[in-house]
Amino acid sequence: MNMEMILKHFEAAAINPKGQLKEYIGKGKKAIGCFPYYVPEELVHAAGMVPFGVWGSNHKTIEAAKEYFASFYCSLAQLNLEMGLDGTLDDLSGVIVTTLCDTLRPLSQNFRVAVPKIPFMFLAHPQNRRKEYGIQYTISQYVKIKEKLEEIAGHPITDADLKASIKVYNQSRKARREFVKLAGEHPELVTPIQRSAVLKSACFMLKEEHTQLLEQLNELLRQAGPSQWAGIRIMTSGIVADSPGLLNILEENHMAIAADDVAHESRSFRVDVPEDTDPVRALARQFGAQDHDTILYDPEINKRPEYLVKLAKDSGVQGVIILMMQFCDPEEMEYPSLKKALSEAGIPHIVIGVDHQMKDFGQARTQIQAFADILATM
Repeated sequence: MNMEMILKHFEAAAINPKGQLKEYIGKGKKAIGCFPYYVPEELVHAAGMVPFGVWGSNHKTIEAAKEYFASFYCSLAQLNLEMGLDGTLDDLSGVIVTTLCDTLRPLSQNFRVAVPKIPFMFLAHPQNRRKEYGIQYTISQYVKIKEKLEEIAGHPITDADLKASIKVYNQSRKARREFVKLAGEHPELVTPIQRSAVLKSACFMLKEEHTQLLEQLNELLRQAGPSQWAGIRIMTSGIVADSPGLLNILEENHMAIAADDVAHESRSFRVDVPEDTDPVRALARQFGAQDHDTILYDPEINKRPEYLVKLAKDSGVQGVIILMMQFCDPEEMEYPSLKKALSEAGIPHIVIGVDHQMKDFGQARTQIQAFADILATM
């Protein structure tokens, strides 16, 4: 396939996850919904089922979920519950819900009570994740998930199955990291919307299928000549950055996403799983090695500002756009430290409040246009 055909394939999967899910179910597969963050998808894959990302929706309105959440809860949590309540997730054979922030915790319990027809798996990651006691706790949690998945699948998950899945996922992470780098080098070939679709579609496709296509795309990007891009290179940071309305505004202003620090994107594939003898322990060690995330505790010092500055400099971007999820306390509390670090490093940035319900982009368009004008004169 040529580049255009591959990109269209990824876009089709990204904009129609329900169709993608029905296709897998039609082939006799079961699917497990994986809520944010850091679900060990390899366990689902090793069980012969499809890990299916559930990260809210840009196409739904929050209605029934209002009965379970106060109005100041983030749209991601509310929409995940909304999709459970309105039947969107009915084809799933189970869901895994994590609890790493003060919004995900009540989401987990609300979902358990409000959507009893979907088998529910509660995953409580430890914040003290690096020490041996943290690794042991993570292992205990993963073993519980593994046992429930075996029950749903109807067969055991062997170490050999899990090791094979870890290899598949490490290959996927490597290919996605390479794509982010190549797309940043060739923004004339990959628009912000196309970039988002490539990364988002990985949530809805079996990783071996996604990687096979992505490696073809990466090779085509590697073969491309020197970039003729004359626009602006930026970096995005936040939880999600898949709003077509916002991505269109970036494209209108000749802005390319050369790098990202987005939970839904690069944060999810930064760290590989060690290919060790004990695969469950390897998964726990991978979580222990995760860092530079708003919702992860750092016992020493807050390194995220330093990390963000280094990522921006290494990527050669001209500015940073922080997409702050509305009503997200962790993001709001960390912003002053990010602002200080970026300002001291001389890296221009703006903050845009976002949520999945965003329909009016007038204010965001004005902010981005003004930011583009500033960056163009620097």
